[in-house]
Amino acid sequence: MSPKTAEQYRSQTTPTWCKDCGDYKVLDALTAAMAKLELEPDDTVLTAGVGCASRLPFYTNTYGFHTVHGRALPAAIGTKVANKERTVISVGGDGDGFSIGGNHFIHASRKNPNITYIIMDNEIYALTKGQNSPTSHEDLLTKINPYEVVEDRINPVLMALSFNTSFIARGFCEDQEQLTDMIVQAIKHPGFAFVHVLSPCTQYNLKVTYDSLRKRIKQLPEDHDTSDRIISMKYAMTHEPLYMGIFYKDVRLTLHDKLEHLRGMSLDDIGNPSEYTIQDVMKQFE
Repeated sequence: MSPKTAEQYRSQTTPTWCKDCGDYKVLDALTAAMAKLELEPDDTVLTAGVGCASRLPFYTNTYGFHTVHGRALPAAIGTKVANKERTVISVGGDGDGFSIGGNHFIHASRKNPNITYIIMDNEIYALTKGQNSPTSHEDLLTKINPYEVVEDRINPVLMALSFNTSFIARGFCEDQEQLTDMIVQAIKHPGFAFVHVLSPCTQYNLKVTYDSLRKRIKQLPEDHDTSDRIISMKYAMTHEPLYMGIFYKDVRLTLHDKLEHLRGMSLDDIGNPSEYTIQDVMKQFE
């Protein structure tokens, strides 16, 4: 059997992103990663919320779940719990993921489901033509947002580290080789994997461009200890330069592992004398 190609994971729907949008490059890296892993499209599910980046599932030859704003992660977790054999990937932008969807990011990190979360961060609400997002620079001005940002911007990688997300990486959409490898490692990681991708908006955010990012990014040291969360926080707190690479990895029990343990317990095991298992109790409600 011949190796799979990235093109096999593309749908017939033509992307409608603006010219030179970084999300095209993320789509290329994701489909290349799928090909490297030889994932079966019928066994792969992408979930998304609302926004430019959340259109991505329409452009892949997999199952897709287009949810409401900020709810991509609950749909992804539910899909994985319902069928552990599926490869589940959730995608979105900085507005969808860190504003209305930010609370789900916290609790996905706590649950540690075996899913991958890819955020395409352009530091603006681009679909609605240029409002400030949670990651926008303080001095970003746009036609529909002519005043300076009054809120502090968030640091997604530092936030993920504080939540103890079990796999954390940051990449630049233009570096296709590194980003593809990051996504491969994220999908293979047994637990909740977060990939933060710098993906410029060429229409509404003239502050964060390909050129400006090229000047700022720097690779994490080759000897960086990805098991050290404190050292990883040090690199995440640095904005000049912006470090790229895998910040943190921690293999621990996943949500599925814990649910399987519970399914095997009787009520005796949890301090309630009974001969019934949890499955027996559940059957009463079928």
